[in-house]
Amino acid sequence: MSATTLYSDPMTWLVLQQMWFEGPAAIGDVAHERGIELRIIRTDQGEPVPSPDALDAYEGLIVLGGAMGALDDEKHPALIGERALMAAAVERDLPVLGVCLGAQLLAIAGGGELLDGDNGSEDGLGPVELTDDGLSDPVLGPVGRDFEAMHWHEDTYTLPEGAVHLARSDRYEQQAFRLGSCQYGLQFHLEMGSAEVQSLRDDFPDDADLDPARTDEVVVIGRGVFERFFDRAAELAEERAGS
Repeated sequence: MSATTLYSDPMTWLVLQQMWFEGPAAIGDVAHERGIELRIIRTDQGEPVPSPDALDAYEGLIVLGGAMGALDDEKHPALIGERALMAAAVERDLPVLGVCLGAQLLAIAGGGELLDGDNGSEDGLGPVELTDDGLSDPVLGPVGRDFEAMHWHEDTYTLPEGAVHLARSDRYEQQAFRLGSCQYGLQFHLEMGSAEVQSLRDDFPDDADLDPARTDEVVVIGRGVFERFFDRAAELAEERAGS
């Protein structure tokens, strides 16, 4: 089925943005190219998280990264609503993309547990390895067994029951997973290009590898992942509409 056919009907996705510096970036570029409208909720600016019932109006949910912990409700009470929204999306089998903090929130929503990272922070460019299930996954598999991604986290998580483990790194076993038909958690970043990363240079450790050319190569990989993700979500919507 061609992209033209897949996206013949208007689609709107809900996006939760936690920090000014972690916007949709390449995810938004790919969505725009496919004619997908993104309704962005800026929780960092005090915009309220929609109730779970609001998911009726959207074809999917994207939850971006942030510096807070996924259970840091006292300082960031919006997280309570975010977890409820994601749990509702999991129950509905609505397509979801969770990035970094968003991946941790998706794991919790699916029944996993947030853990302190015993191996310390993972920052800057670093290798990721797909599992065998990752290699056979329609969204991540075409990347190949080994690739580079941008890391920026310390916390990790346990896999929810029924989740498919898709990727690991040398430092942390949990780097990507899939729930349901099209719900993906990516602990790493594939959306942030060199311009975004260099603007945040002072927020990374001094020894973090932030090579601009290789960072932009990561985004090339990411664009392919996001294209396949949106196409997979659109295919599922088409199948459900015809059933």
